[in-house]
Amino acid sequence: MKQYGAEFLGTFWLVLGGCGSAVLAAAFPGVGIGLLGVSLAFGLTVLTMAYAIGHISGCHLNPAVSIGLWAGDRFSANKLVPYIVSQVLGGIAAGGVLYIIASGKADFNLSAGFASNGYGIHSPGGYSLLAALVCEVVMTMMFLLIILGATDKRAPQGFAPLAIGLGLTLIHLISIPVTNTSVNPARSTAVALFAGDWALAQLWLFWVAPIVGALIGAVVYRFIGKAED
Repeated sequence: MKQYGAEFLGTFWLVLGGCGSAVLAAAFPGVGIGLLGVSLAFGLTVLTMAYAIGHISGCHLNPAVSIGLWAGDRFSANKLVPYIVSQVLGGIAAGGVLYIIASGKADFNLSAGFASNGYGIHSPGGYSLLAALVCEVVMTMMFLLIILGATDKRAPQGFAPLAIGLGLTLIHLISIPVTNTSVNPARSTAVALFAGDWALAQLWLFWVAPIVGALIGAVVYRFIGKAED
């Protein structure tokens, strides 16, 4: 239960910190943090939680990561469903807190998307379904490669949170214009439930693509990361 609680709190922080920066601070007049700031915020949530709860739960914070670690033979199958449930619930709790905060502003409007992920006319840059699918699959694949490589017992010890946090920052720098960056079904679900409408209709992609990408990443790392005999 301590592990599940850690995943709940860690995912809560990821959504509140990452999506919160997008909703509250990205376009703040005069000092908005923009794409760069939001990218860094997502990376910092993972970096800080990796040090805070990595020794408790492994700091997955992401159903796709849990599935990828299972496929990479780094995670037990019997913990998979409880981890995913904890992550999704933690994300939703953060979405609720963020909604309460954001709606305290007089001109708050959910039509802006509430940091939801989307494609087509709901993509920040107007990118197609195919572009969004490929982007999310490839970005999640690379994220799993970074995670599996940085946490390999042969890798330099103590630096995994830095590599993973900076990796997520880079992923956001690349893909925010395409999908608003998911690579995490819990993050996508957390805000889509509050945005409703098109965000819920397009949510399927942000479960399917990250999970497919994570599985590919796990398979690739099991090949390239296999210790020499």
